Amino acid sequence: MFTGIVEETGTVESIKPSARSIQLSVRMRLSARGLKAGDSLAINGCCLTVVHMARRGQDRLVRFDLLKETWNRTNLRFTRRGSLVNLERPLAVGGRLGGHFVTGHIDGVGKIIRSERSGKDRVLEISASAEVMRYVIRKGSIAVDGISLTVAGVKKGSFRIWIIPHTWQVTALRERKVGDAVNLEGDLLGKYVKRFISSASKS
Repeated sequence: MFTGIVEETGTVESIKPSARSIQLSVRMRLSARGLKAGDSLAINGCCLTVVHMARRGQDRLVRFDLLKETWNRTNLRFTRRGSLVNLERPLAVGGRLGGHFVTGHIDGVGKIIRSERSGKDRVLEISASAEVMRYVIRKGSIAVDGISLTVAGVKKGSFRIWIIPHTWQVTALRERKVGDAVNLEGDLLGKYVKRFISSASKS
């Protein structure tokens, strides 16, 4: 379980396809503290398992093995050596819930269709599939590349989010441009509410 509060951005060091998986290696520092093989880490909001770690000066090189389905269903397939990725360690028992409940299971990949400034802030409009949009409501929560954000507006097939300068500067969003793909995860509580309502209407 995560909260959507990105701890740092890591840098993709290498991507190596194999017969059974894709080996993704990411250079990081803060997020590697206390991390060991077998632990979980959110990469652009996608929950992955650490399989190997190596020291690189003050940094750590952390390797993940991705199933091809995970690779194909997330925006990690568009990363290259040198790409920035958002990193977050799992929520510790008793830890502060600074964002909202984020599972690390990506619901779909959206596309940035508009990016503009509004004073010091940024406003992004993101298109998404109907499967994702059914969980998107104005002033509700959504995870975009693992970042807990508030929905500022909803249209048919897209939604808007406001990005404050701090979030823009400390996350991989600063690399994103119109046309880029972003991982999306709808609000977990909203999913349960929809399920309960659907079940009640059938009974």
